[in-house]
Amino acid sequence: MSEAPDGGKTRRNAPEGKDAPADGFERNIVFTAGSVLRGDDAAGPMLAKMLEDDPVPGWEVVDGGQTPEDDLYYIREVAPARVLFVDAAQMGVEVGAVRRISVGDVADRFLFTTHSLPVTFLLNRMAQYCSDIVFLGVQVRSTEFFDPLSPEVVSAIESIAQCVREGGDFSRFESAA
Repeated sequence: MSEAPDGGKTRRNAPEGKDAPADGFERNIVFTAGSVLRGDDAAGPMLAKMLEDDPVPGWEVVDGGQTPEDDLYYIREVAPARVLFVDAAQMGVEVGAVRRISVGDVADRFLFTTHSLPVTFLLNRMAQYCSDIVFLGVQVRSTEFFDPLSPEVVSAIESIAQCVREGGDFSRFESAA
């Protein structure tokens, strides 16, 4: 485990240096956001922990916590082949639903309020360093402080982790559009 310059966030399963990983896999990143103190907003950090406990060859994990924009430097340095960004979302669908969300959807239809900067900023900046970015939003029940994760969100995160393990075909998740 490596420590990011801010001292609090972690990169997990990250190979050293900028060269391709020694195992020969493409450099892919699962980038998560969320607060472990705010109920279902912990979806992203929970996914990061799952993938830390059961690493997937070819995938690094960056837990962006409440300020994922602080980890953009690492995305820029690595210039990965793919980025999967996972965050809790208020989409007006059933709790635990997972949706592929575009930058346009974030700007036009959804409100994300738990981060320091708008998610559109984050996604647009990542697009400067990586051409294959998938944003998966997980519908929340509650983001109140100290609420537990809802069972539906836990199931959704397990489904996303399984998808990463099976090769990362995220088209199985419905588009929010």
